[in-house]
Amino acid sequence: MSQTVTEVAGIVATVLGIEDRADDLTQDTPLLGAMPELDSLAVVELITALSERYGFDPDDVDLSGDAFDTIGTLAKFVEDNAA
Repeated sequence: MSQTVTEVAGIVATVLGIEDRADDLTQDTPLLGAMPELDSLAVVELITALSERYGFDPDDVDLSGDAFDTIGTLAKFVEDNAA
């Protein structure tokens, strides 16, 4: 896994409170619709955590639900928008 995928997986695990399953998260791990912990509030918390870590303003990026398909798509979104 790339460094970004590993970091994003760690942030996802922390925000969702699933640190005990963090080692199971891969770039192909599905997110929205597949993880019951990822509800609308968790999405907001995750966006906030990622924007603070990677230095982008959530209001200035084109964020769609597609970014939350998998850990890999979320990592790609982060790489494309990191400051």
